Amino acid sequence: MFSKFFLAVFITAIVAGHSCSNKAETPDNDPEPELPALPPVETNPANTTYKPAFEGQTRTAGMKTATELDIKVLSEELVNPWGIAILPDGRLLITENGGTLRIAKTTGELSAPVIGLPAVNSSGQGGLLGLTIDPDFNNNRMIYWVFSEKASGGNVTAVAKGRLANDEKTVENPSVIYRATPAYSGTLHYGGRIVFDKNGNLFVSTGERSDLSTRPKAQDLSTGLGKIVHITKNGNAVTGNPFTGTAGAMPENYTYGHRNVQGLAIHPKTGELWNCEFGPRGGDEVNRIEAGKNYGWPVITYGIEYSGGAINNGLTQKEGLEQPVYYWDPVVSPSGMTFYSGDLIPEWKNDLFIGCLSGLHIVRLKIKNNKVIGEERLLADQQQRFRDVQQGKDGALYAVCDGPHGRLYRIGKK
Repeated sequence: MFSKFFLAVFITAIVAGHSCSNKAETPDNDPEPELPALPPVETNPANTTYKPAFEGQTRTAGMKTATELDIKVLSEELVNPWGIAILPDGRLLITENGGTLRIAKTTGELSAPVIGLPAVNSSGQGGLLGLTIDPDFNNNRMIYWVFSEKASGGNVTAVAKGRLANDEKTVENPSVIYRATPAYSGTLHYGGRIVFDKNGNLFVSTGERSDLSTRPKAQDLSTGLGKIVHITKNGNAVTGNPFTGTAGAMPENYTYGHRNVQGLAIHPKTGELWNCEFGPRGGDEVNRIEAGKNYGWPVITYGIEYSGGAINNGLTQKEGLEQPVYYWDPVVSPSGMTFYSGDLIPEWKNDLFIGCLSGLHIVRLKIKNNKVIGEERLLADQQQRFRDVQQGKDGALYAVCDGPHGRLYRIGKK
């Protein structure tokens, strides 16, 4: 009996030691929780019979938030809202597509329209688009925004900056710092998101302007169409950009081969840039963005023409072109997005949230080792076109919806 006791202790010690060793080998000692094996959230038939490049690239396992959520409509008085930036005091700075800003309290009270911005062309998919605030906003009150601007030969995606006046009624000394050329007479696919990197420079997304004649420009480094650009606060190319010195290439370009990027976000743990972009009929994408890479459009895609025809003979993979981390077919129309870094709802830590337009929901993606391992659809019962979603200072999510009576939502914990 004595020997059996010591044998049991010895075995227990070995098992415990092995367990500790495994934990030490886990990156950051922060293993992801096991997710229940729920069926994929997408149940509608796909537009194509294309096969994904790897398991889990589309229609991954479903998941469900365990935390009981408190969902509030704070306002229905926004006029076609497009982007949200969180001010240092927790209030929300919101773009309205027609060319004005609004400031919203977290109780839903809205300011009068903030004016003074350059004129926008709000035809089609244009207007006042994404925005962000300077990392030193407390001292300089500077804001940066993307808009569609009339130009010689058509319209361009433009980036401007200005100072939010102390009385918050106007934007002072606005100036355009970047234009994605060439101009084009169409009014679709402007891109329009803007975020700061860790060094105080800007990433900006542009669209390829949609039409068959402009699609190839997404692959053309001499243009600013269908790109993610990397610029300073004065609009210059960031030193060390991947195409600096490349003959014929615009030095502002950071990545290319994009269709219409309406979502950009920095991962809170890795510091990497991620995007989401519209496919045509099928093929909406989430990508991890790496300097100098080609993301494929219109050479490869998991979508088809709106008419039903194949694009580039149905090619979905090609050497040298990046595969999306995740794609949807049918589409969800992914727009503004954010990674969750708050403490209010711990199970959401580092998850990606995307406002979906035609999908009429907010998508939540859980990512592990740069692959999506779980998908959830939030607020689908609201039947709203979600244009942007951002995390507030209080750890709740705030989302805005398309429309002349655009809603502002707060998604928190009960």
